[in-house]
Amino acid sequence: MTTATDSAPSATATPRFTSVEDVLTKLADVGYLASEAIATTVFLADRLGKPLLVEGPAGVGKTELSKAVARVTGADLIRLQCYEGVDEARALYEWNHAKQLLRITAAGASHGAGEHGGEWDEVRDNIFTDEFLLARPLLQAIRSENPSVLLIDELDKADVEIEGLLLEVLSDFAVTVPELGTLTATHRPFVVLTSNATRELSEALRRRCLFLHIDYPHAELEQRIITAAVPDLDASLAESVVRLVGRLRDLKLRKSPSVAETIDWGRTLLALGVDSVDPAVIRDNLGVLLKHQDDIERAIDALDLRSA
Repeated sequence: MTTATDSAPSATATPRFTSVEDVLTKLADVGYLASEAIATTVFLADRLGKPLLVEGPAGVGKTELSKAVARVTGADLIRLQCYEGVDEARALYEWNHAKQLLRITAAGASHGAGEHGGEWDEVRDNIFTDEFLLARPLLQAIRSENPSVLLIDELDKADVEIEGLLLEVLSDFAVTVPELGTLTATHRPFVVLTSNATRELSEALRRRCLFLHIDYPHAELEQRIITAAVPDLDASLAESVVRLVGRLRDLKLRKSPSVAETIDWGRTLLALGVDSVDPAVIRDNLGVLLKHQDDIERAIDALDLRSA
């Protein structure tokens, strides 16, 4: 445990990457094909020691980016999965009340009821220690003895109050526990916050971060991604996959196909052993790419697949 004082050193932040090209190369080595914009923002977040706020539609690689950075750097990945109702006890820390109660009961039995009125002070000091502290993801990242990547995933799904908990962490990489004091990170974590933009995040939070919007990749990059993920897929089929997915994304669908679903479609064609993407194959397997029946019906009409 590290207790911060006015003279306590700040968290160290050893650079993880030497250049934008280094980011591109190292991410590619672990299977994440990044655009120039993504690599540049990751490099700056690392070099400036700033958290990285990543927004964009679901399935474009926001979460995977943090996992790739962790693999590249050999850091521990610590993940806070956000949801409606997540609170301080789930995000930051809580006390192990059951264990504290057992300690109080044991202390009372050993000293006898009504004896030594000062014993409570001693017990109180003993039950608010590391032994009884249950660290959740934010505190785990702060107290980690190893370099870490802190992923705060789908922050927009959490209540706005959770953002207040993050401000101290993102500003100072420190957490205040009233009973123990301020705990400051030994190693500054690489912080990635992701959002699907289902609600607006606060300006106070945004000010503390570098911002990156990840959209669906352009056709050339997506073809490289599917070729890397499904290496046995014929190049012409990979091109057809990307072209089909692009047409579907141009439609007004409830849920456009993500990059992950593009890869699944490539694997589907490989599993079916087809040599070309004909209308019947598309119609019969649209459920791989689209997850709502009304989207499937709209796609069948738009692509003129009913007679296939």
